[in-house]
Order: sequence, then structure tokens, then C-alpha cells
Amino acid sequence: MIVGIHHVQLAMPAGKVDQARLFYGGLLGIPEKAKPPHLEARGGCWFESEVARIHLGVEEPFRPARKAHLALLVRGLDRLVGSLASAGVRVVTDQPLPGFQRVYVDDPFGNRIELLETIP
Repeated sequence: MIVGIHHVQLAMPAGKVDQARLFYGGLLGIPEKAKPPHLEARGGCWFESEVARIHLGVEEPFRPARKAHLALLVRGLDRLVGSLASAGVRVVTDQPLPGFQRVYVDDPFGNRIELLETIP
């Protein structure tokens, strides 16, 4: 019996942890969590809050997820989109999804991320 999703892992290139911190921690506001010591040597980084856990692992050769993606429910989508656009992140509006306003963005590595806000 599935009771939930523990985390999502995305790939990233080696040596790009600072870019991940700026995007996931700074722009998206998900706190960074220290990786367990035995996993630290693999590289990458983890971002976790009460509602979202995103783990970034180093993959070589790196290839971003362009179609496969994670979708994050957000509050204040317009404000977040403004912050992302001001930081130079490309924001792509897609066709409406019933009950949601949504956009797509790419993380610094080209991984596709869908941001959705429930329409009241």
C-alpha cells in the first residue's frame, strides 16, 4: 500500500551545488538539509520542507529531464513567477489545467519543473 511520496530525485552535473542552492533554496525557498555523511561523498544536495523533499544527485554524463518533471503546488504563484523572472529564469505558461493556474520553469541544469496554484 502506497501512503505517500517520500522524495523526488533529480539529476545535476558535478560541481554545481552553489547553483542548486540559489535556485532551490533561494528562489523556491526550500531549506537545504544536510545529506547523511555516508552519502555526502557522492555529491549533490538535498532540499526539504514539511511538504516537499527534492534530492539532487550528480549524474555523469548529465542529461536534464525535459519531459519528465516534478510538479510543485505553490501559494502566491504570480509573486513567485515575478521573482523567478527577475532572476533570469525563463517562465513558460502552458494551457490551462482545470482548477489550476500553472507555469513551467527550468532549474539551472535544464530540469523541467511545473508550478501550480489552485484557482479558488
